[in-house]
Amino acid sequence: MAIQRGDAVEGAASPGAGVHRLKADSVGLAGVVFMAVATAAPITAMTGNLPIVIGQGNGAGAPAAYVFATLVLTVFSVGYVAMARHLTAAGAFYGYISHGLGRVPGMASGLLALLAYIVFEAAVIGFFAYALRGLVAAQLGVEVPWGWYAALGLLVIAVMAWFDLHLTARVLGVALVLEVAVLGAVALAVLFTGGGPDGIAARSLDPLNAFRGVAGTGTGGAGLGLFFAFCSWVGFESTAMYGEESRDPKRVVPRATLISVVGVGVFYVFVSWMIVSGNGVRRAVEVADGAVPGKDGNSLFFDPLGAHLGGWAVTVFQWLVVSGSFACAMAFHQCAARYLYAIGREGFLHPALGRTHPRHGSPHVASLVQSVIAAALVAGFLAAGMDPYAHLYTVLALLGTMAILIVQTLCSFAVVGWFHVQGRHPRTRHWFRTLVAPLVGGVAMAGVVALLVVNRGAAAGAAAGTLLFRLIPYLVIGTFLGGTGLALWMRARRPERYARMGRIVLEDAVERSDDGAPVRA
Repeated sequence: MAIQRGDAVEGAASPGAGVHRLKADSVGLAGVVFMAVATAAPITAMTGNLPIVIGQGNGAGAPAAYVFATLVLTVFSVGYVAMARHLTAAGAFYGYISHGLGRVPGMASGLLALLAYIVFEAAVIGFFAYALRGLVAAQLGVEVPWGWYAALGLLVIAVMAWFDLHLTARVLGVALVLEVAVLGAVALAVLFTGGGPDGIAARSLDPLNAFRGVAGTGTGGAGLGLFFAFCSWVGFESTAMYGEESRDPKRVVPRATLISVVGVGVFYVFVSWMIVSGNGVRRAVEVADGAVPGKDGNSLFFDPLGAHLGGWAVTVFQWLVVSGSFACAMAFHQCAARYLYAIGREGFLHPALGRTHPRHGSPHVASLVQSVIAAALVAGFLAAGMDPYAHLYTVLALLGTMAILIVQTLCSFAVVGWFHVQGRHPRTRHWFRTLVAPLVGGVAMAGVVALLVVNRGAAAGAAAGTLLFRLIPYLVIGTFLGGTGLALWMRARRPERYARMGRIVLEDAVERSDDGAPVRA
């Protein structure tokens, strides 16, 4: 098999000379799903986001916010999947937008996505260090500075990423199964015992609750709740990054994407519904908002879990929050490494980034660079005396989320551009899948970006007063403009490199129509 230029997919036959390729057939459908869902990190998303959605967002109507987010992201995925059936590239958004909207917005979006995934690893390592430090101190009585835990997490991730994707997929698969098992156990326990003081809160699923804020917050609360609901999926789009390493990527990537979006969405709705029901409609809001003495957001899970399964289950849950955040950081590391690799193999930044390990087929140079960057980010916050959760996790997660949501929005419009403006693949072009769904998804994703901009101060909490938080919009805009400038410079001064921009894709994967039959452009 050979990596070739994207224009080979579209009719030419010019191979990309000297391109190092990732190890093929490293993972199957289950492995790609595990990688994507682990990036979304269900247990971290639920314990970190759901208390905010309930306490400051949609109140007891939080499940409706997750229903709405599931529907929007499913519509977005329809267009994303349509393009994934034809293009397989390690730099998913980078390649898709380059093909659909052009090389200039493609490079700008690629650098923006790279920024997001780079900072996500450091952000989640901050949460991992925070959670592990507190848990070890509480259960073992040992006090260790959080920087040591962060260093341990970064080191283990760096070592594991040196090998092929199969090893990481196995580790993430185990972590994900345990996360889902414990969250599912508490939700099912609440369901089968008839709920809490108010029974099963069926009214929490009323779709209108997605646009209602908790008492006293109005539409502002609803906007904050919806934003954090959407945040719970960040990372699902990483399925396309593993196409070159998967078996039959034209089938695996689309299926893995839809399974990740819909499966995670149904799970979030069910868990959030049962957590509200298990605590009681009014008490859930009070606990989540910190109005109950001695309780915090995690008590939403600990109380029903302890009541139904016992104290041992609470202890297991706490450790799984730690392992889940580590798995999430490792998945984001893999995403960042593949973006660095995708840009490096096309001759941008530094060509060494595009090298793969001769034995393992991993992007080992890009992975090492990502480890160094993540360590530097963590060290910077540590040297500044900042908190790993309130500052490191919060600020960098908001920066990454803003960046990746903008790229997702552009990707929706790239689908329309590729299929309908450029007229690619007329046999698989469809009025809904490649036109209406991407347009609706793009507009909806733009709305989520607006929610983030409006609510970023409330989302940042204690970190809202920091300089880095105030710089977030400028960092995002500056990165996008920097990518635009680089692409324009390449077009004028390095036309041969410009021609390759976002165009290296897996040429030999067979393109198929929706009925599974091979097709030609």
